[in-house]
Amino acid sequence: MNKTIALVNAWGVFEEKHPDGTLDDFCRYYLDRRKKQKKNAILTGGAVPPTEEGLLMKIIGRIARLGLLYSNLALQNTGLHQIEEFGVMVSVLQLKNPTKITVINANLLEVSSGTDLLARMKKRGLIREQSDASDKRIKRLSLTAKGEKTTKECAERITKNSQMLFYDLADEDKERCISILKYVEMKFSPLWLEHKTRSFDEVYRETTMQQYANID
Repeated sequence: MNKTIALVNAWGVFEEKHPDGTLDDFCRYYLDRRKKQKKNAILTGGAVPPTEEGLLMKIIGRIARLGLLYSNLALQNTGLHQIEEFGVMVSVLQLKNPTKITVINANLLEVSSGTDLLARMKKRGLIREQSDASDKRIKRLSLTAKGEKTTKECAERITKNSQMLFYDLADEDKERCISILKYVEMKFSPLWLEHKTRSFDEVYRETTMQQYANID
């Protein structure tokens, strides 16, 4: 529904209940109703977490899961078997002959599973390995002609998938979400490899500055 029409309809409902209400009264009434609607909202996936952070994580997690399901659907009959393969292909293309470990880390993969994934993609003729010019022990990656063609075709389908999932959001809302959430990704992406070898309590204290909480 058009935003102007929705606002006019809301004013009509308010005016019926409060014929002597002012514009300021309407604004307070409208914002209060919006807060109650958000508070009473229930996710399709079941119970609502008790904290805002928990609710945000659940929403993000479910959207990510839905994105994965639809991405795998979009990749059918393209030559790629899972969305992680597409991420690897794009990384190899954009990073210009990166090392294997660089690609694995960029896609937040475990070393063992990432290495296996790269081996399978190499066997299928999507990527190739070559020794580094200065250190023969280091393997660098590039796309084959088949890999480049497959990446281009899949990029079109994955783009359609993201457009489909966020089709009903206004452009300014998408921009606002990106502006807010990108800092979470920027904060934790460089840290996760170090954090995986430490206890959660230690990571929590460090990332939330709780180590300073008891300092007078």
